[in-house]
Parts: sequence; C-alpha cells; structure tokens
Amino acid sequence: MFVENLKETLNLGKKLSHKLNPQSIVLLQGPIGAGKTSFVQGIAKGLSISDEITSPTFALSHHYNSGKIPLIHLDLYRLEDASSAKEVFFSEEQEALQRQAILVIEWPELIEPLIDNFWKIKISYAKKYGRNYEIRDPKNLLTFS
Repeated sequence: MFVENLKETLNLGKKLSHKLNPQSIVLLQGPIGAGKTSFVQGIAKGLSISDEITSPTFALSHHYNSGKIPLIHLDLYRLEDASSAKEVFFSEEQEALQRQAILVIEWPELIEPLIDNFWKIKISYAKKYGRNYEIRDPKNLLTFS
C-alpha cells in the first residue's frame, strides 16, 4: 500500500488500531526516518490516547495508559545483541500481558523468532516520495492492499 504523506500515515495507523486487541503485538520494520513512530502515533490516535507519542529510542520503551487500550511502544534499535533484546522484550511482553496492552516494537529483528502471533508492518521508501507499507496479520495474510 502506498502512503503519500504524514496525514495518510496517521490514518493508516488509526485504521490498523481498530483491528488490534489487548495483547496484540505489532512488529514495525523499516529504515531510519521511514515513519515508524508516526505510524505508532496513528495507532495511538485510533486508541484515543491523549499523550504525546514520541520515539522511545533512548528510553527503550514508553507506556501509554490514557486510551481505550493501553499501549506499550518499544524500540530495540540501540540494542546490539540478542540477549539484551530478549531481556527487554520479555519484560515488556509480561507487562503487556498483565495490563492487557498492545505492544508495538520498532526494530524487532533480534526478537522476531521468539514471537508466534504478531502483526508485521514493513515500511519502505517509495521511488520518488511517500512510503510503501506491507501489512500482514497474525495469520500471515495480506490485510491491506
């Protein structure tokens, strides 16, 4: 799916939020600057979260409780080894399960093999402008065309 601008990115995230349930896991892959955090802002908007959504690159995770469903936003970019990534992931996954939260993970490559049931969003730069999104649901069926 081609997305032309920030407004469309937010709308796509919002649209996806309506398909998510408590304990859903969303893996976001894409290069730096592709709009992963902007996509999460759209998900948060769809969940009626009133907090400002910012990148958790340095904090590793941000927790948002003000919406219909809690949201945990995790960013594994700074973690270089699988052991550290696993430790952070398992801790945040446990928190998400306890709080019935949605867990969104940027840079999930190190922990993806540990997860059985997840949404996967791949974002890539389009040729001239905008972004291409490939969105797959937990059953690995193309959800959005």
